Amino acid sequence: MLKNINKGIPMLKIGDQAPLLTLPNQDNVEISLRDLEGKWVVLYFYPKDSTPGCTTEACDFTASMPTFEDLGAVILGVSPDSTASHQKFIAKQKLELTLLSDVNTEVAQAYGVWQLKKFCGKEYMGIVRSTFLIDPSGRVAHIWSNVKVAGHSQAVKAVLESLQK
Repeated sequence: MLKNINKGIPMLKIGDQAPLLTLPNQDNVEISLRDLEGKWVVLYFYPKDSTPGCTTEACDFTASMPTFEDLGAVILGVSPDSTASHQKFIAKQKLELTLLSDVNTEVAQAYGVWQLKKFCGKEYMGIVRSTFLIDPSGRVAHIWSNVKVAGHSQAVKAVLESLQK
């Protein structure tokens, strides 16, 4: 059961202006959405570094990076993990992604993906695996919620290709 707890912050819809973000990447360099204006951005939120689903998703996006780059898209992964955790995750899995550290979950909350989750009868707050495709003008072009990892990067690529036609 998932419930948006962001009272007063409506869920984003296609066509909405993407909330601005400025977060440190794995190298403690601040990355801002504002600096990526004019590019397509694949902004994917994932729960935790080095867990099975998150590893598969990151590896799939890494394998697809040349295709996304050919389409003029930048891939950014966001989780509440620290920059040090991102560094270890990237090194261990040989990832070529930019991972952003949202330790205070402010960006996850702005995007509506920090939600109440339930597992084995326990409730807790966490990231609901979600992806936002942001167009070159900074608007949300497509949203995937409650993402199933298998085939996700290919689905994102297919939508990106269709939107660019």
